[in-house]
Amino acid sequence: MTDANEGSDVSRRDYLKVAGAGTLGVTALAGCMGGGGDDEDTTTDSGSDETTESMDGEDTTTESSTDYETLEVQHWWTGGDGAKAVSALFEGFKQEYPDIEVNQNPVSGGAGQNLQTVIKKRVLNDNPPSSWQAWPGANLQPYVEANKLEDIGESVWGENGMKDAYLQGPKDAAKPGGKFVAVPLNIHRLNNLFYNTKVVEDAGVDPSSISKPSDLVSAMETVESETDAVGMAHQTKSAWSTSQLWAQVLLGEYGVETYEAFTEGKVEANKDAIKDSLQIVKDFQSHFNSDAGSISWTEANKKVINGKAAFFHQGDWAAGMYRGQDGFEYESDWNHVPFPGTEGVYALNMDSFPMPTNNPSPEAAKKFLQYVGSVDAQERFNPKKGSIPPRTDVPKDEFGPFLSQQMDDFANSETQVKSIEHGLAIPPEVKSNFGDAMTTFTSGWNVDKTYKQMKRAFN
Repeated sequence: MTDANEGSDVSRRDYLKVAGAGTLGVTALAGCMGGGGDDEDTTTDSGSDETTESMDGEDTTTESSTDYETLEVQHWWTGGDGAKAVSALFEGFKQEYPDIEVNQNPVSGGAGQNLQTVIKKRVLNDNPPSSWQAWPGANLQPYVEANKLEDIGESVWGENGMKDAYLQGPKDAAKPGGKFVAVPLNIHRLNNLFYNTKVVEDAGVDPSSISKPSDLVSAMETVESETDAVGMAHQTKSAWSTSQLWAQVLLGEYGVETYEAFTEGKVEANKDAIKDSLQIVKDFQSHFNSDAGSISWTEANKKVINGKAAFFHQGDWAAGMYRGQDGFEYESDWNHVPFPGTEGVYALNMDSFPMPTNNPSPEAAKKFLQYVGSVDAQERFNPKKGSIPPRTDVPKDEFGPFLSQQMDDFANSETQVKSIEHGLAIPPEVKSNFGDAMTTFTSGWNVDKTYKQMKRAFN
């Protein structure tokens, strides 16, 4: 995936180091680099092998107006479905505001890490773009602490009925310091369990009857005894897939309260739950495909398509591969359930656009962020991206059956939790330490050693 929704394995030693920052907040900003993902997984978006040309040089400008400075927006959507979606977004913005000149200035590569490096340098030099693509929530915390983001609670969130149309989870992610500083554009769900319909039927397994993650082990054993398929397709070449998987196991086995307690750093108080969840993932590991350590997530997902694996846990971008496969139809050939134990919960990964201080075009940026939060923008962008809108009042006509069901699940969810792996739930430095712990885990599947690293991650 081009847009780095798939995960992050960037360690502390890869972080941007900037000397001479004046305040504690700016120092934290300089030292805390959120990661993109493993470069092996940056060739496709939503599982498609289709790519499009970078939008560098694309003519998205209109005749300049003296009322607005040029709007500069940076993002990492330069290929695949992401490029199509962001083109649709700016086409709609151009129609709505033809007098605002737009300079799209995308930064490709590194699964988003390259953009984040550029942004941090620009912000530290008080030369930010008008806005940029960013994971919201705790990922933006260093910018908030450094007073580098504007309060847009009234100027942006007071428009378009946004405060009523967004559920609490996305709204909380948009105000990591208590004030609205960003606008989420899309949602990718993380607590999915996809499966090959024929394989589970041949095995006599009903995915909807699996009540908690630990029960999934016996279901996979049954699959392997009754069919030639492995229980779960997975990749361990990089740690992010296992990080996501562990988070859903913790959520499904021990509930929202324990999940959120972990994100707050209450590790020792939840020692048994954390270690048991690691053990469950270790139990899963014996049912992974034998080549898990040498393949990408897209290659793992193909095993579900060709019937070599029963189950697959991944963000909803995995469904892009299924939808793009001829003769592989939703419900009859593939389907999904909420990850066992997470019924009524929607685990969020999101992209957003923040409002920086020292903005080079503050009025144009406000109009852009208002548009990002509108029904029109989210209806244009999300069907092409393979994501759903954070607004609950966007028509479902363009979304297809799978995403329409995801939209219903989101609208009816009892709670929405933020992603650990993508940094919505934990700040960049902690996220880096957590990633190191999960790399240790996938290297040796040592529960005790990994738990100790998780505990140190918050210190």
